[in-house]
Amino acid sequence: MADTKREREIERKYDAEAPGGLPDLRGVAGVADVIDKGVADLDAVYYDTADQRLATASVTLRRRTGGHDAGWHLKLPVPEIEGARDEVHAPLSDEVPRALLGLVRSRVREADLTPVVRLRSARDLRHLVDADGTLLAELSIDGVRADRLDGSTATTSWTEIEVELAPNGNPHLLDKVEKKLRKAGVQRSTSTSKLARALAETAGSETAPAAVRPPAGLDPDTAGPHVLTYLREQRNALVDLDPAVRQDLPDSVHQMRVATRRTRSAFKTYGKILDRTVTDPIGEELKWLAAELGVDRDREVLTERLTAAIAAVPRTLLLGPVRGRLKIWKVAGRAGSRRRTVAVLDSKRYLALLDSLDALLADPPLRKVARTPAAQALPAAVLKDYDRLATRVDHALALDPGTDRDLALHEARKAAKRARYAGEAATLALGKPAATFAKRMKAVQKVLGDHQDSVVAREALRDLAVQAHAAGESAFVWGLLYGREEAAAAARERELVGVWERASRPKARAALGG
Repeated sequence: MADTKREREIERKYDAEAPGGLPDLRGVAGVADVIDKGVADLDAVYYDTADQRLATASVTLRRRTGGHDAGWHLKLPVPEIEGARDEVHAPLSDEVPRALLGLVRSRVREADLTPVVRLRSARDLRHLVDADGTLLAELSIDGVRADRLDGSTATTSWTEIEVELAPNGNPHLLDKVEKKLRKAGVQRSTSTSKLARALAETAGSETAPAAVRPPAGLDPDTAGPHVLTYLREQRNALVDLDPAVRQDLPDSVHQMRVATRRTRSAFKTYGKILDRTVTDPIGEELKWLAAELGVDRDREVLTERLTAAIAAVPRTLLLGPVRGRLKIWKVAGRAGSRRRTVAVLDSKRYLALLDSLDALLADPPLRKVARTPAAQALPAAVLKDYDRLATRVDHALALDPGTDRDLALHEARKAAKRARYAGEAATLALGKPAATFAKRMKAVQKVLGDHQDSVVAREALRDLAVQAHAAGESAFVWGLLYGREEAAAAARERELVGVWERASRPKARAALGG
């Protein structure tokens, strides 16, 4: 990604018909002046698959000349922020840059990207600045002509107003500007982008894939549609997080791994609703993906834990180049794991997994129980997972402290996670009882997770101590931290007794009406 640049774009579009022209925006939310920057001619060719997979996902990929930012632009939606998209820039070239191809691979898979629309715009640009001349936002009046390039000769044209917030600008400025524009008769555009409008007005949007829907004749209050809705959310999370993982954005690997685990857990929990002869092979591939992603995520979590542990050691006890040793260990593992993660996302096996999830959602292997009321089928499935967890916790707590108990607690942690996911998946149908159940299971999972993190940390600390000793460095700090981790694990084991009591069998069953 060295040749790319990523920016957060927040903008709003408006139809240009204003009876009295643009209003004077000076004085609006700190705007001291509106500076005319002249007119620029922009020429952009948009690329997509034949069935418009990018447009369907509100993703745009274009090659643009003219203006100050000529080059390739990929825009990815940011659903949680109105009008926001993450824009990735790459230098101008004849072919789609390899880095951008990777960022859309989860959506286009093996399909070809070809030109679909050409947009030529005359952009009349103005800068909204404060009293110090600092840019607050850009306002442009764009005269647009759109021509189809995918075999059609259709064309259309329009004029629109675009207001884009400056980097690190205050989003409230857009609200103030919009209020002024509305008073002047300027209305918000119904199209989310120029491409969306071009496709719609040239009747191109009709070729986009239809949204996946539950099988016809299935009552929406039955178990099947609820489980499919949850699985569709996880599938979408996988696809949406793919470009974030490739860009190494914070927490992206963790969230993608969670989506794989939630999907796999749902296949197992709701095996009486979806045929496991179909879902089990997909589940095995999800297990493979989670393990591959874990190479990166687990080291990330472990590094954060060890860094915090070193920071808590008094300076007088920091003997030897402790931080330097940890940095060497971190960099050596990080470089290899990052390369491996990206290679996995580029693999045919991963793309085949995404295809198999799409196929399952398009033609779900529903069993007879899928047609029973959700309020009846889902609690039984969730409580079965709870019983599995209870057996593992009771077994672990009955063991003496040591390796066997550590392994048993790790197995209980995995069961707690599955029970939690089962409750979360049922929340849409069952409401507060399922949410309460999931919250209690999350508490158990957290304690068990902290315990397992301590077990893993001790293994890493021993390795670091061995490396330090071999290099002639003091291993004192690594031994000190090892002892602290032993104490932390023992504390978590004691804490588990109380947490498990609060999530006891009668309470858990009562929460779900069991």
